[in-house]
Amino acid sequence: MTRPPRILGLMSGTSADGIDAALLELEGWPALGSGLPFPALSPGTPRGRVVAHTFTSFAPGLREKVLRAMRAGADTADLTQLHWQLGEALADAAAPLAGDADLIASHGQTVQHHPRPDPARGWARAATLQLGEAALIAERTGRPVVADFRPADLAAGGVGAPLVPFADWALYAEAGRHRVLLNVGGIANLTSLPGLDAQAVVAFDTGPGNCLMDEVAARVGQSCDEDGRLAAAGTPDAATLARWLAHPELRAAPPRATGREVWSLVQLGDGGLSVPDLAATATRFTAQTVTAALRFVPGTPGELVVAGGGARNPVLMRELALALSPLPLRTFADLGWAARGFTDATREAAAFAFLGYAHAQGWANTLPQTTGARRAVSAGKLTAAPLPAPPIPGAKP
Repeated sequence: MTRPPRILGLMSGTSADGIDAALLELEGWPALGSGLPFPALSPGTPRGRVVAHTFTSFAPGLREKVLRAMRAGADTADLTQLHWQLGEALADAAAPLAGDADLIASHGQTVQHHPRPDPARGWARAATLQLGEAALIAERTGRPVVADFRPADLAAGGVGAPLVPFADWALYAEAGRHRVLLNVGGIANLTSLPGLDAQAVVAFDTGPGNCLMDEVAARVGQSCDEDGRLAAAGTPDAATLARWLAHPELRAAPPRATGREVWSLVQLGDGGLSVPDLAATATRFTAQTVTAALRFVPGTPGELVVAGGGARNPVLMRELALALSPLPLRTFADLGWAARGFTDATREAAAFAFLGYAHAQGWANTLPQTTGARRAVSAGKLTAAPLPAPPIPGAKP
């Protein structure tokens, strides 16, 4: 009996701390290359399972290079080297699971994302850049690779993000239930799933996720505010919080995409606060930006499900619970999805695995109402697995 399709998703987010690899098995879905249309969604969730997951931290110095590129501090030579270094890192992260995969889907590492022209910043047009050479991943693993997902949506007039709502709908939507999925990575984004109707899905970036908290932690030599300890030792500053909450980005209606180019302490100003107070302020700010974003979600959600690294920060989760009350706050574990391998750590990698699968099947894999695109597209670029080249007649082996 032929086993279900297995797709390996690789995800490095705006936190730039390393690579999640999730091997997604899609039982009941058409085989790769079957030529079948997108099937009707079956009852119940989730529609698949993550059979294996690994996390590979970036090698010393690589994260610093990525952050420098995000801050526009890298020249073309730096970006060229980083593109191939990240390809190597992605290939290494894929290696332990690639043998069981039919296809690899690599999000790559976003280093710049300009969803709309902004002459004041020197952005003459919408543009995006994800690094991590797909040909190197294919060469090292012997598997075809789908990568570079965002440009197709941007070319069609969208803001290029968020792209995971299509996968969220396909994997987690449930008839008769209105749930909101919130991913708190470096940047936070939400997906509103009011049942099985794909056209009713609303999704957008809400604002900063962990990025401001990470930036505060870096001031004391830490990569993140582990377990929210810095924030727990401080007190949020009301004046700084009010100033940050007045940012015009938070009043923009969806479609909405954003990044570290907007949400940084350099842009916002730190108010001269101590590290603990700044961490507490950044944590509360992140929670309140999520609350502010929910006013753009039609209807009344029945629950909000948190994933991403922020779900492991107890101080942020407490702030979210307070800010969102009485809306119930859930995790993937609360819903029993962890039994099928869907956790806060695997959600985005599994989502891009599904997007890669859909692209390889020739299906549209975006929801244009979530990005503002003129039409749905099949986002991604397929790099075929390398084949042995036939010998050149008369050439020495």
